[in-house]
Amino acid sequence: MRPDWTQYFLTIAETVATRATCPRKHVGAVVVLNNRILVTGYNGSMAGMPHCEDVGCDIVDNHCQNVLHAEVNAVAQAARNGIRLEGATCYCTLSPCWSCFKLLVNAGIKAIVYQEFYRDDRIFNAAKQLGIDLKGTT
Repeated sequence: MRPDWTQYFLTIAETVATRATCPRKHVGAVVVLNNRILVTGYNGSMAGMPHCEDVGCDIVDNHCQNVLHAEVNAVAQAARNGIRLEGATCYCTLSPCWSCFKLLVNAGIKAIVYQEFYRDDRIFNAAKQLGIDLKGTT
């Protein structure tokens, strides 16, 4: 059976997540406009730095300090390549943390679709106030 657009892009986000380099959690993000993929991102170390899977994680307050989140990497790729994200949808394997949510909003993302809820429920109230379409699939 042919997947709908949400299933299709979340499946791609799952595939993108397989490139993640932090063993604690593999996360993928796909940013789409008009059903066309603009950029992808996965969680991992800064470009040129060693990966957690090679040197271990640097954990502070239960967060790895070496890793950039998938959403950050997607927005960074857009910036590096001159790709405008205004009005786009971000499909994520996890709901964005508070910092990533704020970044997506300021990058112009108008909708966020995620598979699994991750930790921070502040995103729900903010999304409602800002008119961001935020929805989980599980």
